[in-house]
Amino acid sequence: MERDERGDDRGGDWQCAGLRWEASGPSLVWRHAVRGERLSPMPPGRTLAFTTGSRRCCAGVRRAGRHTPCPAGAGVPAPALSAQCAECARLDRSHSVAADTAADDPRPYDVYLAWFGPGLLKVGITASEREGRRLLEQAALSYALLGRGPLMAARRAEAVLGAALAVPDRVPYAAKRAARHPLPPQEVRTAALAELHEHARHLPGLPESLTVAAFAPVHHDAAFHLDRIRTVHRAVALTAGCTVAGRVVAVAGPDVHLDAADGRPLLVDTRQLAGWPLTAAAPDAPTTAAEVPAGNAPPPEPEALF
Repeated sequence: MERDERGDDRGGDWQCAGLRWEASGPSLVWRHAVRGERLSPMPPGRTLAFTTGSRRCCAGVRRAGRHTPCPAGAGVPAPALSAQCAECARLDRSHSVAADTAADDPRPYDVYLAWFGPGLLKVGITASEREGRRLLEQAALSYALLGRGPLMAARRAEAVLGAALAVPDRVPYAAKRAARHPLPPQEVRTAALAELHEHARHLPGLPESLTVAAFAPVHHDAAFHLDRIRTVHRAVALTAGCTVAGRVVAVAGPDVHLDAADGRPLLVDTRQLAGWPLTAAAPDAPTTAAEVPAGNAPPPEPEALF
């Protein structure tokens, strides 16, 4: 948390909208009814110190780069992974590739193979124009593109891999977290992806409109900085009026790893941070949020838009 150029705290009417990944790295997103949207980059060494407000509220709907506030100002349970109320979630998924309600999307799509840990590989699709940001959001340690084509061709390829090679399109998030420490070597990830890519590209049934890509692994070590983590971090359980303060060590997917002011290793799941009004806390403030084992996350929810 910081003060903006006007000297105002980013609390009060400023609502956290979670974490956003860009090519330049991760940033916390802030929204204000009058001042619009702002970003706070989260590089290693950055101080993150905040106190939650009295009530977590629905973050509304963001589609095609535009944000629509929740018309009801509905409350959201503190432990929920989604920062949307039921009505906004329904609206969000009414025209969604992830929910199979946007089959008319004319954009090209990439089919990817993602590696999260030993035995934790998945197949998925993402809009080509997003240039791999979907893999950063999912906390994939490494990935490789299988091919590119129209949406329905990408969907068909995803289904073929699932049926022929038993490659899932979901990996439990607790499993992803557990596989990050210690960070597996790039050579292990590359070998597993290369083997899967070779099998996948020769499968019968791949759509003719899918242009198969040569194997080219991408590793997220430099983006996530997970090599800086020396011990397993414990997740914070956010509730009204709690404080979290520390310095950023690493960021992977929605997870911000912190060294607290008192030296404790902590993990903030920004999916659960979204929707809270936050006020700035002192950088050396004691963290009062309760801790839970990082694997004790709520059940996974449907993935966001591609």
